Amino acid sequence: MKTKSIIFAIATAAAATHALAGPAQEAAQAHFTAIGSADRAAILRDYADNARLTWVGGPLDGSYDGTAVIGAVWDKFNAAAGPARVTILGASESANPKGATVVAAVQFDGKTQVKVRYVLTYRDGKLVNETWQVDPKLAAGAY
Repeated sequence: MKTKSIIFAIATAAAATHALAGPAQEAAQAHFTAIGSADRAAILRDYADNARLTWVGGPLDGSYDGTAVIGAVWDKFNAAAGPARVTILGASESANPKGATVVAAVQFDGKTQVKVRYVLTYRDGKLVNETWQVDPKLAAGAY
């Protein structure tokens, strides 16, 4: 009986997390989907003009500022990875009146598998800072 209670509590907490997803988490999920579908226009729509992408690990390691430069990075990624199935292993959102941050564990399965720990910061509904941390050992619930 105790095991059933624990399983129910975990399932309820997981459902509540999904049901309580705020606007930033929904925007992040759409962003991940756009990346997986290699939809450059949809990816770039998410960013503020002065956005920064910090890529940690892998061949695209570096910091990139502005939508034009960030677009070129996604072009390189899409050429190498191709369209990919996106699996969100876990995500959480923190928000206050000044902005919101989403932390997520995401797996992209395309020409190759890429596991990523994500931190996305939104202000006024636009993505202003994105950290893409390549993490080959990333597992579900690791966010």
